[in-house]
Amino acid sequence: MPESFDDTYTESQVIMTAVKIIAPFTLTYGLFMTFHGGDAPGGGFQGGTIVGVTILMLAFAFGIEPTRQWLRNSLLVGLVTGGVVIFGAIGLAMIALGGDFLEFYQLKEVFHIKPKWGLEAVEIAGISLIVSGTIITLFFAMAAGFEPERPSGTGGLEERRGSADREVSDDD
Repeated sequence: MPESFDDTYTESQVIMTAVKIIAPFTLTYGLFMTFHGGDAPGGGFQGGTIVGVTILMLAFAFGIEPTRQWLRNSLLVGLVTGGVVIFGAIGLAMIALGGDFLEFYQLKEVFHIKPKWGLEAVEIAGISLIVSGTIITLFFAMAAGFEPERPSGTGGLEERRGSADREVSDDD
């Protein structure tokens, strides 16, 4: 006979309404921090974190499983992989232009553009995708440990038979 499982998700109209109002602003702020990170405080890491946390906020408000179905694993893997590929490609392109890995001064020498644009490309297209995808993926991985099929969080059902019957003495 399967054990009953008490799901911790409770639908709250207050939380859902608050998240509907707040989420567009936090997403916009995360994108702002990502795109203006080279000229102002912020950057790809901070902006990607805010974008990732906005998705977590949606998951808390509307349920983890619906959010997980909305953001399929292939999309999250694509975000992180795409960010790594872009980061590596930009770095290797600088080597191909005759510089060192991520040496953006090669852009000025070869293409006569500001080195800042290489940094912006790495921040926006590389780091922000990696960070936001990693935060969301780690959240879903941790939340998967608390499903009815895996209540122990270890990936399988743990049965500790006989441990309640065994007495522990002070001599042990």
